[in-house]
Amino acid sequence: MHQRITAAVLAVLLAASAAAQTRRAPARKPAPPPPPQKEAADVICPTPLGTGVTTRLEFCDVMSGRDVTAGVIVKFPEHKGPVTLTFDLHNRHTYSEEQVKANRAFARYTATIGVLTMDNTLVSRAVVENEFRKVTDFVDRIGGGAGPAGIKAVGPTGTESIAMLIPEDEQQVSILGEKLTVERLDGTATYSSPGRPIAVVSNVMIEYRPAPPPPATKPAATTRKR
Repeated sequence: MHQRITAAVLAVLLAASAAAQTRRAPARKPAPPPPPQKEAADVICPTPLGTGVTTRLEFCDVMSGRDVTAGVIVKFPEHKGPVTLTFDLHNRHTYSEEQVKANRAFARYTATIGVLTMDNTLVSRAVVENEFRKVTDFVDRIGGGAGPAGIKAVGPTGTESIAMLIPEDEQQVSILGEKLTVERLDGTATYSSPGRPIAVVSNVMIEYRPAPPPPATKPAATTRKR
């Protein structure tokens, strides 16, 4: 009887050991991706318009042209996945007190710009359209001018909030002007010649997921000399 009990216990232990060996270890869950970050973009502005006296925002002229290296350059940090680029797009108006007093300050602006990769591939276009009649139609006045209180005559008017996805492989993009149509009381004109200010951008922001850190490398094994 004792031998039978011992054999039965041994069989149970062997079966449990075999089951434990065949049981697979639970798979490790991958680390969650880092949360997205939103921050002011690193912008290279070749032709700054100036700083807003009220908003304290930096306004940058967008010039027409085909050379992406001469555009407003927006740089991206190391990232995983696409980058969401946002900015405010404005028209550009030169103020005249005499025209306002004579009720001849009306202007309707339609500006078209393009966001391009550095190999000259168009990502997307954006358009801003608005009318100017009086000084309150400015988004902000720009400091550093020769006018009263040091205000520049030219300033941003109208605002179109722009958002677009930039492909993951891109490290920077260029904003270039395409054309500007201006309607005034004395007629309509369209401008697209290279080197002309077409629009104004401000409040350039990016949202992205930071790239994961590179995997740690193991130190090289050293061999002992005999």
